[in-house]
Amino acid sequence: MQSLPLLARRRPRPPRLRPASLASLTRHALRGSLAVLVALGLLLSSACSGDRQAAGDGKQGRGRLEAVATVGMITDIVRQIGGEHVSVIGLMGPGIDPHLYKASAGDVARMQRADIIFYNGLHLEGAMAELFERMRDRTRTVAVAERIPPARLLSDSSSPKMHDPHVWFDVSLWREAARAVEDALVAADSLHAGDYRRHAAELQGALAELDRYVRQRAQELAPEQRVLITAHDAFHYFGRAYGFEVHGLQGISTVTEAGTSDVQELTDFIVARRVPAIFVESSVPPRTIEALQAAVRARGFEVAIGGELFSDAMGDPATPEGNYIGMVRHNIDTIVDALEGKAGE
Repeated sequence: MQSLPLLARRRPRPPRLRPASLASLTRHALRGSLAVLVALGLLLSSACSGDRQAAGDGKQGRGRLEAVATVGMITDIVRQIGGEHVSVIGLMGPGIDPHLYKASAGDVARMQRADIIFYNGLHLEGAMAELFERMRDRTRTVAVAERIPPARLLSDSSSPKMHDPHVWFDVSLWREAARAVEDALVAADSLHAGDYRRHAAELQGALAELDRYVRQRAQELAPEQRVLITAHDAFHYFGRAYGFEVHGLQGISTVTEAGTSDVQELTDFIVARRVPAIFVESSVPPRTIEALQAAVRARGFEVAIGGELFSDAMGDPATPEGNYIGMVRHNIDTIVDALEGKAGE
C-alpha cells in the first residue's frame, strides 16, 4: 500500500496556550470591556446632564427633585420652599464650620447625583469653591447669597475686594436668599411652580415677622448697651441691621487664629466700656473666648460668658434652634438677656 504524504497523514495541532497566557488574555479582555463601559457611562452621564440642563425641568414628572445644600440655614429654606416635591440633603450639620469644611468622597457623589446644588457663595465654603466650579458644567448650582445686590453687601475688613458672606444675620437679606431658592426650584421643576411659589410666600411672611421680632428685642437695650463680642466676625450684618456694635476675636473666616494682640486689644475695650457679657459660638471652639474672659479678669473686671450663639451652623434638628427662625430667635434672646443682666433667669 502506497503511503500518504506526511502532511496528509497528520494535521498540525494548534499551539497549546499555557495557563498564564489564558489569564493574560482574560485580563486584557476585561480591561477592554471595562474601558468601554466607563466610556459609555461617561457619555450617558454627560448626555443626561446636558438634556437636564437644556430642558430646564430637572426630574419633572419623574419623582422628587434631588437637592443638595451646604450649610443648615440654606438646607432649611430649601426644605420649606421645596416641600413634598424636593428631597434635600444637607452636607453640614450642627457645629460644623463651613470656612474649614472639605468635601468628602461621599459629598462629591451626592452632588453628582443631585439635580440642583445650593450653596451660600461669597467664599463662605472656601475649601469647596473649586468643586462648585467643576460641578457647574453638569449640575445646576445656585449661590444664594450672590443673588443679593452688591450694594447691600458688606466688605471683608481683611480683604476689601471680597464680601462678608454671613448675610443670614440680617433677616431682610436672607429673604433675598429665599427668593433665589424659590426661583431656582421653579426653573428646575416648573410642573410644581405653584406649590413652590405658595410655600415661598408663606416663608416670606414668617421671615418678615421674625425681622420685626429681632428689632423689637434689640430696642429693649439702650444704644450704649448694644455691644456684641463673639469668637469671630460673623455678626456685622446683624450689627448693621439691628444697631449693635460688633467685635470678633477672629476675622470673618475662622481660618486665621486670634493672636495675643487681638486678645489684648479686645480686653482693653471690654474693661474701658464695662461690657457685661461676651459670647461663644456653636461652630467655633470656646477656648478663644475663655482666654479673653481670663485676660479681662486679670485686669480686675469680671465679664460673663453670656451664652452660646449659633453663627455658621444651626442647632440640633430636634431642637428649636434646628431651623433658621428658631436659631435667630435664640440668638437675639440670648444676646439681649445677657446684656441686660438677665441671663439664666
